[in-house]
Amino acid sequence: MGDGDVLRVGAALPDPPFELEGEHGDAVGFDPAVMREVAARLGRTFVLVRYEADDFDGIFAGLDRGDYDVVASGATITEHRRTLARFCRPYVRSGQSLVVDRRRHPDVTGLDDLGGRTLGVQRGNTSEPVADALAHAGRIGGVRRYAYRDILTALDDLAAGRLDGFMKLEPVMRALTRDRPTLGVVQTGITHEDLGVAVRRDDAGLAADVDRALDALRADGTLARLGRAWLGTDAPGTTTSVVTGQAP
Repeated sequence: MGDGDVLRVGAALPDPPFELEGEHGDAVGFDPAVMREVAARLGRTFVLVRYEADDFDGIFAGLDRGDYDVVASGATITEHRRTLARFCRPYVRSGQSLVVDRRRHPDVTGLDDLGGRTLGVQRGNTSEPVADALAHAGRIGGVRRYAYRDILTALDDLAAGRLDGFMKLEPVMRALTRDRPTLGVVQTGITHEDLGVAVRRDDAGLAADVDRALDALRADGTLARLGRAWLGTDAPGTTTSVVTGQAP
């Protein structure tokens, strides 16, 4: 099988429900499900390439090196990241959420209640500049940064009282707190973010191919179905949705 017969997809795990370990060591989740469909429509075979560094933004350096053909990893489209990669049209809209230990901090219902307290984020995540701005404005006591792969350590620290709050995209926080009864999402919609698949900056052809494949998934209802199945886009009160319209 030649290189043109596969679609190498870079992703950082764990980041459920966007990508997580399957029962047999394979990757499952929204992004693998979507990209398997995209690869099939391009006549290629889906191959996952795991990104395992500390800072999420480094995933785009791997893209530039040719370690993979695309990045599909719950990646928010930002102006900074547009300097690192070419993004396809958005396929998901979501926003940051705040998680706290409700038992320890029953008075915390949102960021406005975190005065003097420490907020955790992952390095390179879009929550990081939000937290930095809050700290600069004196709305929180400080920011604690975790390596991207150490999100479970951050939640352990939160449950143990070593951290006061943690911020990340809503569907990820809902998934990771599902089996942690003292932790809960207390605020959603802190930001409004578009997520997209990224290709190398000079690969306009692949970007156009991926966009056409995603448009086909929108048109036949596959993207909406996968959003409901993996991201809970039909759950009451969620701020997460798939982008079903075909942008020009």
